[in-house]
Amino acid sequence: MTGVIIAISCLFLGLFLQKAPGFPTIKAARWVQAYLINVVLPALALLYIPAIKPSWGLLIPISSAWFTFLLSWLIFGFLGKKLNWGKNTTGCLIIVSGLANTSFLGFPVIEGLYGREGLPTALLIDQGGSFLIVSSLSILVGSLYGNHSESLSNVPLKIIKFPPFGFLVGTLIMSLLNVPTPEVLIPILQLIGKTMPPMALLAIGLKFSVDLDSLASRFFWYGLGYRLILAPALVWMIYRNFLPADSLDLKVTVLESGMAPMITGSIVAMQFGLHPRLATLLSGLGMPISAASLLLWYYLLG
Repeated sequence: MTGVIIAISCLFLGLFLQKAPGFPTIKAARWVQAYLINVVLPALALLYIPAIKPSWGLLIPISSAWFTFLLSWLIFGFLGKKLNWGKNTTGCLIIVSGLANTSFLGFPVIEGLYGREGLPTALLIDQGGSFLIVSSLSILVGSLYGNHSESLSNVPLKIIKFPPFGFLVGTLIMSLLNVPTPEVLIPILQLIGKTMPPMALLAIGLKFSVDLDSLASRFFWYGLGYRLILAPALVWMIYRNFLPADSLDLKVTVLESGMAPMITGSIVAMQFGLHPRLATLLSGLGMPISAASLLLWYYLLG
């Protein structure tokens, strides 16, 4: 609970600093984003990924995160091109709406509703799904749709040079070879990992602004509609054919698919210049709005 209070306090700190006269808001936001991308994400990869023991049984819940991200890319990529939304708006919706907040929001919600029994499945979906995607596919989308979009031939190099991706590949190899993270590093990595929620919310606060035009934007509601309603609905309809209908695994998988947009996804979108205001709105306002939709899904799932 203390961590949640600190994180929310950092959100309000960011909002305060944004309005403080003479405060270098833009530079501070860039520093925080750089810290999250270049330090926190690699640290989390080294902390968690080697501990995942690959097996076919894990793929069903993990695949839900990949399914909803790829579907987001398919839907928003098609609509953006057909309706001329612009590459920045399209890329923002793909990344931010395609990634659910499966850890910072997901873990306490799952534990509160289903107890600690639901956390292993939630952890698998987050680390094997959301975290791997934000460290890989989201970078590809950012490279293709961002302000400095590259030709397809240059995209692989840009992805390889992105720090989280290198750590992701290294830690996946460690997982496959059953090489654990050195014990001496774990306390340091855990300490760095704990800074993720407050620093991410600080970054959101430094850029967050709400006005009637933003709330009236159809893109905001398209993104939230996909993340909170369509994605979990499709996961529920499809995955109940592979998991027992009343199982805890299915309930956790559906609820994790219906979490608000991932804060780290919005940071990646901002890093690539993908409609920063829309990105902050989706992840910032998505959390309180998702309270109602998650409660609805909880009762629909029994």
